[in-house]
Amino acid sequence: MKVAMTQFLARSLFFSMLILIVFRFCSSNGSGEKERTLGMIKPDGISGNYTDRIKQVILESGFEISKEMVIQLDEENAAEFYAEHSSRSFFTNLIRYMTSGPVLVMVLEKEDAVARWRDLIGPTDAGKAKISHPHSIRAMCGVDLEKNCVHGSDSHQSAKREIAFFFKEAPSDDAVGKHDEL
Repeated sequence: MKVAMTQFLARSLFFSMLILIVFRFCSSNGSGEKERTLGMIKPDGISGNYTDRIKQVILESGFEISKEMVIQLDEENAAEFYAEHSSRSFFTNLIRYMTSGPVLVMVLEKEDAVARWRDLIGPTDAGKAKISHPHSIRAMCGVDLEKNCVHGSDSHQSAKREIAFFFKEAPSDDAVGKHDEL
């Protein structure tokens, strides 16, 4: 009787685990399509030796890094990338900052990638992030509103446009939008 009960429990446990695995796989894929967003480690993130830690957090959070490259932006490229901020008072400092060293740009993939990446990086102002979102990437390595370590696309349209900017993919016609503040 004990042997039969043990076998029954073992089979039940096996099938329960199998059901959980199948359920988790199906629910994590949702519609079966992953969304893409642009992630960027800015010059202060690279010079502060945060690249490996940030990539570890990205992967541990369930993102896939499908493309990546290190690039040194010149003034022209930085100004083009941040063109929507050209009339803002911080634009000159932003361009100086973004050209001060190399950046690592990545295409990140995950279900609801744009929103989840924005949540993971935290508020634009790294000083505020340290208080309100202490486990965010910007709290981990950012300094202030300007030197906030990472960039994230603020919408699906921005993500398409920004990915196309760095990886020379043809954006769709609706790929127009604004970036986050820095």
